[in-house]
Amino acid sequence: MSHPRTPAPAGAEHAPLELEHFLPYRLSILSNTVSQAIADDYQRRYDLSVTEWRVMAVLARFHGLSAREVAERTAMDKVAVSRALARLVAAGRVHRDTHDGDKRRSVLSLTEAGWLIHDDVAPMARAREREVLSKLDGDEQQWLTRILDKLMADSGKR
Repeated sequence: MSHPRTPAPAGAEHAPLELEHFLPYRLSILSNTVSQAIADDYQRRYDLSVTEWRVMAVLARFHGLSAREVAERTAMDKVAVSRALARLVAAGRVHRDTHDGDKRRSVLSLTEAGWLIHDDVAPMARAREREVLSKLDGDEQQWLTRILDKLMADSGKR
């Protein structure tokens, strides 16, 4: 089945969202494109999904989080985070411990194997970020940072 390349006809009963101008869609496309460019390399090298890498990156930055806290910090689906953690633990990349003997709350940290992967992938991610940002001049980069900070400050509030 082929997909039409022209916009669907809009009628009085429809008011389609112009996705190419819709901020969440544009941010998602940009994020997915940049993330996938980084992921292409580490997926081949380490059989690591984007979600698994994000979990590892968060645990490298914030040691001892619970699975719920990882999901909150990444704004990723709890089920996706849980699956990623199960794979990472099984692969020996993340260590899961209990919080003060409370089996209901896990404490997560990277293992030595996890740190080795992190320390290989993180510089690649930073290089890709620099490559993307190099399209902007210094003032534009500062403005982008300010704008993202401002938008993200309210993102968790409804």
